[in-house]
Amino acid sequence: FMKFSTQEEYGLRLLLRIAKSDSSNGLTIPELSEVEGLSASNTAKILRALRLAGFIDSARGQTGGYKLNQSADKILISDVLTFLGGKLYESNFCDLHAGVENICTNSIDCSIRSIWKTVQNVLDGVLIGCTLQDIIGNEEDVEALAHHPCQH
Repeated sequence: FMKFSTQEEYGLRLLLRIAKSDSSNGLTIPELSEVEGLSASNTAKILRALRLAGFIDSARGQTGGYKLNQSADKILISDVLTFLGGKLYESNFCDLHAGVENICTNSIDCSIRSIWKTVQNVLDGVLIGCTLQDIIGNEEDVEALAHHPCQH
């Protein structure tokens, strides 16, 4: 039904890998691309986006690497997903899907808009307050969040 982009998936995976690392120097592009099974160029592109968004910092040089620029409990998953891929539904949704017209022919009474808004609200409800720290655990622990959302 819904698909997350590879950028969102890989971005979260790279952030998690960095968050779990005990390396005081951070992790390098070759290290990250190898452990995540991604190309070095794709890894570099996503790390650059994460750095520009302010989630990570990089240090250059022989001992340089990528580290979180704040603690994992301060990085909201919803912020990461929104930055990397945008929301499923935003207020300008109808403008972007008007077809050949300037204004969508269903802009007054749209049942489709209602369902997308509802799905976005449910997604926001699950992710509200959910941080990178919350998903550092194993799959079973994180799956439990579906029943007890991450509100701190």
